[in-house]
Amino acid sequence: MRQTVIDIEGVLLDEGITVTFAELRQLCGSSAQALEELVDEGVLHPRGGAPEQWRFSGCEVGRARRLLRLQRDLELNLAGAVLALELVEQIEGLRARLRLLERGVDR
Repeated sequence: MRQTVIDIEGVLLDEGITVTFAELRQLCGSSAQALEELVDEGVLHPRGGAPEQWRFSGCEVGRARRLLRLQRDLELNLAGAVLALELVEQIEGLRARLRLLERGVDR
């Protein structure tokens, strides 16, 4: 009988945490160039003037990881991945609003 072992790795980030550009690269498993493109396109909004001074919030780490995963898994170019990310975020926002409305009706 053959057993299959699956390693699951995750990073739990607090929304209040900030990370450096180097830490973001490590957390995303991405190149500096790919992440700089996300900043250039306005997907990420770091604090600080230059890449070595940039600081990213925990939310932005999650956003970058999600976008890069969409790009990789769906084989999308950057523009397509940004659009997909925006649509996913919109859907999540609408679902959250719907849950709030449903709670109000249930009372």
